[in-house]
Amino acid sequence: MTPFPPPRITARLPALLPALLPALVLAGCGTLGTDPGSAPVALVVVGEDGAATARVITTKQACPPLLVDGRAMPMRVRVPHSSIPARPGQPHTPPSTAVLTCEAPIANGSMRASVNGRQLPVPNAEPARIVVIGDTGCRLKGREIQDCNDPQAFPFAQVVASAAAFKPDLVVHVGDYHYREDPCPAGRAGCAGSPYGYGYDAWAADFFTPAGKLFAAAPWVLARGNHENCTRAGQGWWRWLDPRPFQAGRDCDNPANDAVGEHSDPYAVPLGGGAQLIVFDTANTNWKGLPKTDPRRAVYADTVRKVELLARGAKYNIAVDHHPLFAFGANRNAATGEVTLFGGDQGLLDAFGDVEPGYLPPSIHMLLSGHVHLWEQVSFASAHPTQFVAGFSGSAEDTAPLPAMPPPGKTPAPGAIVEHMSSWIDGFGFMTMERSGPEGWWVVVWDRDGRERNRCTVKGSKSRCEVAQVR
Repeated sequence: MTPFPPPRITARLPALLPALLPALVLAGCGTLGTDPGSAPVALVVVGEDGAATARVITTKQACPPLLVDGRAMPMRVRVPHSSIPARPGQPHTPPSTAVLTCEAPIANGSMRASVNGRQLPVPNAEPARIVVIGDTGCRLKGREIQDCNDPQAFPFAQVVASAAAFKPDLVVHVGDYHYREDPCPAGRAGCAGSPYGYGYDAWAADFFTPAGKLFAAAPWVLARGNHENCTRAGQGWWRWLDPRPFQAGRDCDNPANDAVGEHSDPYAVPLGGGAQLIVFDTANTNWKGLPKTDPRRAVYADTVRKVELLARGAKYNIAVDHHPLFAFGANRNAATGEVTLFGGDQGLLDAFGDVEPGYLPPSIHMLLSGHVHLWEQVSFASAHPTQFVAGFSGSAEDTAPLPAMPPPGKTPAPGAIVEHMSSWIDGFGFMTMERSGPEGWWVVVWDRDGRERNRCTVKGSKSRCEVAQVR
């Protein structure tokens, strides 16, 4: 691929940050303050066919009006004022703040929108600048404890501030928003006082509070992660983030209804210029594999059929899910130090492979995922889409290194022949995408402070990065 000039924001972002970053971090941290009821959360969620919905989460008893282009529109109640109820047999839902969730559509072509005097971003039919983040929450589970009170250990608010300075037109989150499942161990100052469980308080600390500056910057496309399945934080997912209308029974409240609560159909988000995102839900897959007797295998086979139908709607298709199909992760043996590679999610490979020999339709050119806590790019000599992993935006990072290229014969999915690969291990940040042509993209990788760490070109289903292993 030929070298490309830097995207126009690339030269400006580091210069802007010294002046902006302190204020941005404070603003991002202060959306709700320590009291989750001190101010409402307001964001714009993008769903099927690019439909944008203003969503407000508030401790008030009534929905505020939405003002669009000077005209007041009533917001409807999505979920009445309530706390997350405890699921039968689930011990991790201590009492939490009750909130009201409201929503109203923002029509494409709208120029201005606001709630209670707070400006909301309006949808852009052809977003030129896209931010990609993922795996953003602070891990409190079992022996895996992150110091949520330390911005060096949990830098999501700083990542958000730097990403907001990029001035995106769209934010794509590739899943896993909620990580505070267990209480902070006694005597550990780094996370002392952190809310935990699956109620709103833990969600606010993990996601809604630190994400505030990006909520104000651009509408969001939200993929569902395995942390948002029904046995974990699925109740919050359906109430606050899923783009479709809320349905009682498809809310993860009752385990008897999990067959419907664990799945949703894929949808497309137009990007203009003949391109679109196709978002699909993989929250309930099993990385060990799905035998043919497992009903999830048929569900995910149906998913990939629907992805193929949606892909007919555009010339260039970018799939968005949580679990990578075509990327590597690494494990380090604690006793020997030996590092072993693992490939894509086996459950999805099983189910998708029942329908598509290449696991995704040939009309998919790129796959954006998270789940593995690192940044990674893989491109193939075979007819597989280029894969980007952006699971590096807040949750404790993976530290086992990836090679510059996999060993001979090693592949993330059967039949996928790796041609180019790049990775960044143990570094927090975000990824950006800008159009370079009908089937071309500039991809830049930024650290938490908004410093450029790598840049890549994408042409069709192929990609290549300047740096193979970011140090």
